[in-house]
Amino acid sequence: MSEIALSPEPRPLGKSGLQVGPIAWGMWRFGHSTVDEGQRLIEAAFDAGVTLFDTADIYGFQSVEVGFGDSEALLGRVFAQAPGLRDRMVLATKGGITPPVPYDSSRDYLMAALDASLRRMGVDHVDLYQIHRPDILTHPEELAATLDAMVASGKVRAVGVSNYTPEQSRALAAFLSVPLTSQQPEFSPLHLEPLTNGLFDQAMRDDVAVLAWSPLGGGRIARPTSPREQAVADALDAVAQANGVDRAAVAYSWIMAHPVRAIPIVGTQNIGRIAALADAFKVRWTRQSWYAVLVAARGEALP
Repeated sequence: MSEIALSPEPRPLGKSGLQVGPIAWGMWRFGHSTVDEGQRLIEAAFDAGVTLFDTADIYGFQSVEVGFGDSEALLGRVFAQAPGLRDRMVLATKGGITPPVPYDSSRDYLMAALDASLRRMGVDHVDLYQIHRPDILTHPEELAATLDAMVASGKVRAVGVSNYTPEQSRALAAFLSVPLTSQQPEFSPLHLEPLTNGLFDQAMRDDVAVLAWSPLGGGRIARPTSPREQAVADALDAVAQANGVDRAAVAYSWIMAHPVRAIPIVGTQNIGRIAALADAFKVRWTRQSWYAVLVAARGEALP
């Protein structure tokens, strides 16, 4: 039986012209570190082969009064202390969540949000700017014009979306003059919707990069609390034991083994766990072992 092997080599980020490593590092908890701690975490991610760093203006948010922009602001302080780090990374951020109002993708808001993000990070551009969640009150034609203007301004190299349905992203792409580079859905062995709602199929058809958030199911893969979660953990552990790695590495590799070549966004703030990301590439999958995890995740046999 043929094996599915994973490569740590960089790959294209959709049609953006950018090259990225196959695992990304997410910064939603990054705003609570010190500058020195933040620099060490980023350097550990580089050492593990990470080149795509994913943040957002809402990362660090704790309440309406506290935390909005904290992750970007800390990253800016790290860049000020170690300027060479910026040039080594593909930097992605997101905007459009506006506490206390849920979402705003109007042109005026997003252009101001982009400038605020650049100011907090102390950079003149980001490599990827994504709309964090769909704003139902903004027409996709208006949003497309805004994203096109961001790219034309030189402040953004590529654009994408997060938490969009396939139809929402298709509607936006129809009005864009630049390629839609990325989709950022939740995906893990405990959240399978992108496999079944057409998102992965659309991404493969249109050469859109998939960035998978919460690849460990919000920690439930590490700490299962239900029979289904335990069944998934057991299926992952069988592969982990056969390959000499831990359960997290197997979960990341399961995500990457799908032909859409999804990039898991890993949020750990532990340097040792960041260093262990490379273990994901040690895993060898057969169709039988990959589907065994899927069957456990579905909670029922395949038809």
